Amino acid sequence: MKPPSAPPPEAEPARDPIARFLDTLAHERKLSEHTLRGYAHELSELQKLAGERALTALTPPDIRGAVVRAHSQQLSARSISHRLSVWRSFYRWLGLHGELDANPVSGIRAPKQSKTLPKALSVDDTHTLMEASHSDTPEALRDHAMLELFYSSGLRLAELIGLDIGYAKVGDYSSGGWLDLDAAEVTVTGKGNRRRIVPVGRKAISAMQCWLAVRHQLLRDDPHPLFVSVRGKRMSPGVVRQRIKQLAMSAGIPANVHPHVLRHSFATHVLQSSSDLRAVQEMLGHASIAATQIYTSLDFQHLSQIYDNAHPRAKKRS
Repeated sequence: MKPPSAPPPEAEPARDPIARFLDTLAHERKLSEHTLRGYAHELSELQKLAGERALTALTPPDIRGAVVRAHSQQLSARSISHRLSVWRSFYRWLGLHGELDANPVSGIRAPKQSKTLPKALSVDDTHTLMEASHSDTPEALRDHAMLELFYSSGLRLAELIGLDIGYAKVGDYSSGGWLDLDAAEVTVTGKGNRRRIVPVGRKAISAMQCWLAVRHQLLRDDPHPLFVSVRGKRMSPGVVRQRIKQLAMSAGIPANVHPHVLRHSFATHVLQSSSDLRAVQEMLGHASIAATQIYTSLDFQHLSQIYDNAHPRAKKRS
């Protein structure tokens, strides 16, 4: 007599589609942790919208209603556009895997965005900020080196704090960005996991040498970070923002200065001097020239101001 056969194992419940999508973004598209957190937040809003329903049960009217509510709650047009982009990508991914017949976000548009130009410091204010007196403490020399590198190379905040003192590959650790002082350049890994090499100017090199001479005084366990906090750890984004703002206030700069302002200032001043849009695109790490073209508007504003002040027929009568 045959022993009774074991019951078939229960089918493993299908994984949450949002979790599977985020895994795809992390492992196949290799998006940064910061970008993944943004995607996760927007998809959690989509889950709230669905409630007890399946995500595939949402319809275009549901999505359109969510846009209207977000707009009435004063969410900016840029934020709504980003939310729709994330949702659209998620549903497109479901469609590619045969889990959706029609994308409910297709054809849904965000409110029109007002065109905002990036803020940039004037050349004089930038010079004042860079040349402001500072002490010879390790923290002061570090802060000055960060300032100079932001403006010299147009780095994003995440790119700067991710820099190592040199390239390192130890076990599972591999540098995402590093300084090459001899070559006067930094290698950084920017958005979309794109790696680029950016030159470092003479003033920034000098500031970096002063910082590196005292860096060991703050260094603790991790030998890799180029910039370290008073606790000996890699600098955090919040601390860097705070330090840059305090330096600008101490220098008497009448503007809200943060790392991205220095990046905009770098791009604007290089473009005004060279008019080489393609070179600025490469140094900023923009995937598309369209992202860089906004700086041509700034350059035109600069030329318009010169025209208004100089042309005899443009001068305003007192």
